[in-house]
Amino acid sequence: MSYELCGKRLWVTTGVIAVFVAAVAVGDYSSGTRGVPFVVEVGVGLAGIALFPLLIRQGLPVALALVALSTVAGTGTPLANIAVIHVARTRQLPVAVAVGVAGIAAHAVRWLWHPINGLTFGWYVVLVVALHAGLVGWGALAAARAAVINSLRERAERAEAEQGRRVAEARAAERATIAREMHDVLAHRLSLLATYAGALEFRPDQSPERLSQAAGVIRSTVHQALNELRDVIALLRDEPDDLARPVPALSDLPSLVAESRAIGTPVELTDAVGEAEVPGTTGRTAYRVVQEALTNARKHAPGQPVRIALDGEPGTTLTIAVSNPLGGTSVIPGSGTGLVGLTERVRLVGGQLDHRVTATEFLVSASLPWPA
Repeated sequence: MSYELCGKRLWVTTGVIAVFVAAVAVGDYSSGTRGVPFVVEVGVGLAGIALFPLLIRQGLPVALALVALSTVAGTGTPLANIAVIHVARTRQLPVAVAVGVAGIAAHAVRWLWHPINGLTFGWYVVLVVALHAGLVGWGALAAARAAVINSLRERAERAEAEQGRRVAEARAAERATIAREMHDVLAHRLSLLATYAGALEFRPDQSPERLSQAAGVIRSTVHQALNELRDVIALLRDEPDDLARPVPALSDLPSLVAESRAIGTPVELTDAVGEAEVPGTTGRTAYRVVQEALTNARKHAPGQPVRIALDGEPGTTLTIAVSNPLGGTSVIPGSGTGLVGLTERVRLVGGQLDHRVTATEFLVSASLPWPA
């Protein structure tokens, strides 16, 4: 039972205590207590009932006052016992023990001037000590139980908050993955598309054959972009059976270079890797690094030559270096997040990526672990 009561519960508890006090008074009256002693019994009981609601707010001082009332009359005993339990429930054990000792002393003093017939003082003290030891133990046990419940509640709340945080982090990671995949797949195709469209805009006087060829390339690029978007969505949905084509790998690098050359970007490829097989994750990441570098070159330095160098061997490190001169006028807007996402992708496979601008060129370099 909790004694941290308020409002309606407090008044209900006070009413129950008043019934016990009244029962003690009736018992005293039935045993022959009359006149002034009975008036004192009733007065002490009423004073204790009046003080009881203050026990919750005032605590120790009111508890000591109720214990003191038990020295005068038996009607103060129920209230004094409740006060001992309350102190043991809300205070440290030494304080509760001190209040319990005070209760024992109060009852011993009352026996001296109002002894109980048929009961010696020694046995009376034994009973009173046992009673107060039980009251202190009861209150301390209730306090320990409440502490455990509060601790479990706090742990549950922390666990719920932690679960919420993990869910939020997982959602953020999922959104970042989707954004990275969308960027890797679409930025390259759309930059090609923008380059062809820009050529048509600035050279409207081209022959019908060239215009038809450019329109065909645009149509093919859009079709490829849609297919790759479908592949990414299927991959993110864990639907590998729906994939129309395998994910890109380093072996697809020649076709990537050919696409850039086809739209007028001079690309010089130095491939020291040769026919060596690069594992899936490493190969795909390497492909994305070159793809993003070529996309940035078309955006920020259109028409400028791009140099790509690959080196490494199984069991060591695969290194990628892409550079292009500064210059040209960018006609394709960029968000600036491509290299940020690419850096995170490289870190996820245990590699490192660096990009910097010198006085004459822009450099992107990456090193990826190449398992044997």
